[in-house]
Amino acid sequence: MEGVDEFAQILRAWRDRVRPEDVGLPPGLNRRAPGLRREELALIAGVSVDYVVRLEQGRARHPSAQLLTSLARALRLTDFERDHLFRVAGAGVPPAGHVPRHVTPAAQRMVDRFHNAPVAVAVHTAIYELVLWNPVWAALFGDPSSQTRLERNVAWRYFAGSIPVTHTPEDDEIYARDLVGHLRSAAGRYPDDPDLRQLIDRLLAASPGFARRWKAGTVGELRSSTKTVHTALVGDVVVDCDTFTGGPGDQTIVVMSAAPGSEDEQKLDLLRVIGLQQLQSRSR
Repeated sequence: MEGVDEFAQILRAWRDRVRPEDVGLPPGLNRRAPGLRREELALIAGVSVDYVVRLEQGRARHPSAQLLTSLARALRLTDFERDHLFRVAGAGVPPAGHVPRHVTPAAQRMVDRFHNAPVAVAVHTAIYELVLWNPVWAALFGDPSSQTRLERNVAWRYFAGSIPVTHTPEDDEIYARDLVGHLRSAAGRYPDDPDLRQLIDRLLAASPGFARRWKAGTVGELRSSTKTVHTALVGDVVVDCDTFTGGPGDQTIVVMSAAPGSEDEQKLDLLRVIGLQQLQSRSR
């Protein structure tokens, strides 16, 4: 019972210390809560408001590891705080040999800096699963919060699903090879992660292109490239994609931008406005 009480107490305390503007929400007027409202935490974490209420009142038992990860991300917890949240919830702390999915405050701040810029930025895990993004990214590729974990994995979307991006034929082969090499490198660092093994097995079964490159022993990391992103809102957008690997938590930060003053940058800026409007409408 003490664990449940502690969980409810720290959840309320940590919610109170996060300002709406810290997570890209308008501060609003006549706020009674010093930090996030329950509705806002529910929106960011992707759960119902009723469930947040039950968690804070100690009436919800045994939250899943996936939910705890979402709460830790939404509340901007450090690694130590994240581990404490898991323990008092009665869940096992993510093992050291598994792919880190917790987004550190440093990575959060990196994304925050591009909140009001015509730039799409996102954070991916070591197996290229999308875990954090800004409004431009959501407007450019579709809202990831409505997708499953598998659908948010770039390698799966590229080889076995659909992704609204094209390259030149030469760049396309480089990108495909780099994606496979990135996953193989991650498999070497996290050999005990069951989700990574399952992802590779599913890709081998679903995609001959992935299987061919995997069997070739490709190892490497993703590189910067130029892409054309196809959108229903503003048409095609040509972007420079810069990839920064080896970030906090062995995660990758991807930044997509266009030449200053170009038509493509104007399209990204329009997507920024659309993305912010969609985010604010969901927070009401």
